[in-house]
Amino acid sequence: MKIVLVGYMGSGKSTIGKMLAKKLGIAFIDLDEYIEESEDMGIPKIFKTKGEVYFRKKEYEYLGEILNDQKNFVLSTGGGTPCYGENMNAINKATSNVFYLQVTIAALIERLALEKAERPLIANIPDRELPDFIGKHLFERSFFYAKAKHTINSNGKEVGTLVTEIQGLLV
Repeated sequence: MKIVLVGYMGSGKSTIGKMLAKKLGIAFIDLDEYIEESEDMGIPKIFKTKGEVYFRKKEYEYLGEILNDQKNFVLSTGGGTPCYGENMNAINKATSNVFYLQVTIAALIERLALEKAERPLIANIPDRELPDFIGKHLFERSFFYAKAKHTINSNGKEVGTLVTEIQGLLV
C-alpha cells in the first residue's frame, strides 16, 4: 500500500506519517531525508550551494524512484513537492491514497516560527512578514494540494485522531 501525505511545511506530515506507518506496519519515508541521504548534504546546504532549481530536479527524480521502486510505505513529501513539474500527477498516478493535511495560516505561523532556522524558504524572513509570506505561499500552493484525493482538516486535532481518520479512508 502506498500512502502519500502532502501539505505546507509545518502541517505535520512527518509526525503523522511516522505514527501511521507504525500503526500499519509499513515503512515511513520522509522525502526530504531521502534527498539529504542520497545527496549526502542537508537541504539548507543544497539550496545555498546548488540552488532551488537543482533541488527541485533532484526532488522529482527521487520522488519517482520511491513511487516506482517501493511497494508499501507512508511518504511524507516536502511542502513544495506537489507544486513543481509533474510531481502531483506522478503521485496521483502511483496511488489514490493521497492526503492533503490542511492547516490554517495562524496555526502554521505558530508552528513555523519556532523552527525558522531549519526551513530554507522562511529562514531569512522577518517574523512580522511571516503571516503575509505564508498566506501568499499557501494560496499559490493550494491549487496543487487540492489535487490530493483526500483533504484532512488538521486544525486542533491530536495526531492519533488524524491517523485514525486517514486509516478510515484508505483503499
